[in-house]
Amino acid sequence: MIIIKIGGGRDVNLKGIVQDLATLTERFIIVHGANAVRDEIAAKMGFPTQTVTSVSGYASVLSDEKAIDAIMMGYAGIQNKRLVELCQQRGINAVGLSGIDGKLVQGARNKGIRVRRNEKTIMMRDFSGKPKQINQELIALLLDHGYVPVICIPIIDENNIAINSENDDIVAVLQESLHADTVIQLIEAPGFMDDIKDDNSLVPNISKADLDAREAQVEGRMKRKMLALKKLMENGAARVIISDGRVEHPVQDALSGKGTIIQ
Repeated sequence: MIIIKIGGGRDVNLKGIVQDLATLTERFIIVHGANAVRDEIAAKMGFPTQTVTSVSGYASVLSDEKAIDAIMMGYAGIQNKRLVELCQQRGINAVGLSGIDGKLVQGARNKGIRVRRNEKTIMMRDFSGKPKQINQELIALLLDHGYVPVICIPIIDENNIAINSENDDIVAVLQESLHADTVIQLIEAPGFMDDIKDDNSLVPNISKADLDAREAQVEGRMKRKMLALKKLMENGAARVIISDGRVEHPVQDALSGKGTIIQ
């Protein structure tokens, strides 16, 4: 089993990714982002996307009701259905689902985010949370009948309310539940970079033992991503490949060893 995580940046080559996926013989599922589409929709709505950073240094999107509306339109709407459309054109019988459909991804709403404002620490509460479990019966039903799940946020909380969540955390829960041995993350960069501004600073290999040091090296949203990578390795993933989603053959390149391999 392979989990394909597709970044939501504007320059990710969705057509190339799906073209490569059509050649795979191993089972796979897709988890996708749509941050570029969401941000565009949110701006048109007059409520631009806001990011907050907790006192512990982790950055996240502030998810009020308007932000959830933009997520539903951008992720579960436009991006999900366009990706399903591309899959169907390549002979992949895809089914697009958000985490709230059939309670596919169930989570717990955050109690609050501790942030610094005007030299004071305040608690901000929004519609965001952590994934805790997946509907394994629904996933198995789809996979066993030849369908490929294409999954996105929002997920559903303990009160059956739609909430935002991090795709990296969703992938970690999926990997643990499905015992996927390989996770491919396709992003708008050649892989994990020592210096994000220098394309020649690609780190080709990271050992499981080095992940703590790498987490300390990064800031903002990358800190959260590194934490999720550690969870993947702790939960039994054989390898995680972070590779360039902008190239002609993103999946083929990743499986051939291009990008950053964590194992």
